[in-house]
Amino acid sequence: MAAPRERQRFGRRFLTDPARLFQHNAWDNVEWSEEQEASARSKVQENSSQLLPQDKQEEYEVNAKRYWDDFYKIHENGFFKDRHWLFTEFPELAPNRNPCQNGDSLQEFSNKEESSSGELGSCENGHCSLETRAENQLNLIKSTPKICTEELATQKYSELNERDGDYPGSSASYRILEVGCGAGNTVFPILQTNNDPGLFVYCCDFSTAAVDLVQNNAEYDSSRCFAFVHDLCNDQSPFPMPDKSLDVVILIFVLSAILPEKMQGIVNRLSRLLKPGGMILLRDYGRYDLAQLRFKKGQCLSDNFYVRGDGTRVYFFTQDELDELFTRAGLEKIQNLVDRRLQVNRGKQMTMYRVWIQCKYLKPAAPQP
Repeated sequence: MAAPRERQRFGRRFLTDPARLFQHNAWDNVEWSEEQEASARSKVQENSSQLLPQDKQEEYEVNAKRYWDDFYKIHENGFFKDRHWLFTEFPELAPNRNPCQNGDSLQEFSNKEESSSGELGSCENGHCSLETRAENQLNLIKSTPKICTEELATQKYSELNERDGDYPGSSASYRILEVGCGAGNTVFPILQTNNDPGLFVYCCDFSTAAVDLVQNNAEYDSSRCFAFVHDLCNDQSPFPMPDKSLDVVILIFVLSAILPEKMQGIVNRLSRLLKPGGMILLRDYGRYDLAQLRFKKGQCLSDNFYVRGDGTRVYFFTQDELDELFTRAGLEKIQNLVDRRLQVNRGKQMTMYRVWIQCKYLKPAAPQP
C-alpha cells in the first residue's frame, strides 16, 4: 500500500501559466492587479452606501441567538465538512502527529469550507438559495436537547469551581477550547487525530441547536470532551474552566460573527484563559473576500460588517485589525498572514477570489522574579 501523501500547507500552489487555470480547484497567493483591487473597493463602497436603520441593527443583535439556532436547525451536519486541514495549518492541535498522517491534498479546505461563505452555484449574497435550504430541511433530524440552559450551566460551573478545582477536564495535561464549535467539524477531527491520553477538548457555541448536534453525535466522548452553550458577549457568563488553564483556543470563522465593538472584550477574556505559553489560533474572513463583494445595498450594518439573508452577521478583517485586537490583549504575534486564493469551478468554468486571514498569537510566559 502506498504511503499517504503529506498534505501541503496553504500557499504552495501557484498559477504561473494562465492556460492551466482549470487544472486544479484552487490556486494560492494570487496577486491582484490594481484594477481588481480598485474594483473590490468600489463594490464595497457601493454596498456600504446604504446602512440598515439603527432599530433593525438592534433587532439583529437582540435576536442573534435565534438566527444561529435556526441556521443549525436547518443545515445540521450536512452543511459543513470536517476540517482535516487543521493539523497542517495548526499542528499545535496534535503536537505528536506524524506529518504523513495528513492524507488528502491541500484542496480540502477550498472544496469543503462553509457554504455560507459563497460557494459557486450554492449561495448568493452570503446566504444559501431556497433550493439549497429546502434540500437541507428534508434531511432535518429532530433531536432531543441534552444541554442545560445557560442559567443552569452557570450555577453548575460555579459549584464545580468551588470544589477545589474540580471541573470538567481538570485532570488533563493538555486542554483545547474551540469557540463557536458549530456542528463539531473541528472538534471531532481533533478527538479522532490526537490520541494524547492527557488531552481534553472543550467546545462551545452561542447556539443551543449547534451544541445539541455535537452532543448527539456518535463520536462525542464525554470523557475527552465537554460541549456547552456560551455567550461570548456576556462577560458575566462563566467558562467551565478557570483562567490560565488552556493550552490552545481555536477561533475558526467565529470572531467575524461578533458585533465589532465587542470583539476586544472577547479576545481579552479568551486571553485570560490561556496558560503562559498558550496560543490562540484563528482563521477568518479577510477584507474584499468574494462573500463581502457579493452583498447588496441594504445589507450593511457598519463598515465591513453585514447581515446575511438568514439574519446571521459577518465582518471582514484586515491583518492590522486582528493584530491590534490580540496585542492589546497582551498576546504576541507568531503568525498573521493573508491566504489570498483563486478558487475554480472546473465544471462550470467559473472562478472566484477568496481572502482569508490566518493568525497565531502566543501568551508570553510570566516574567521571572
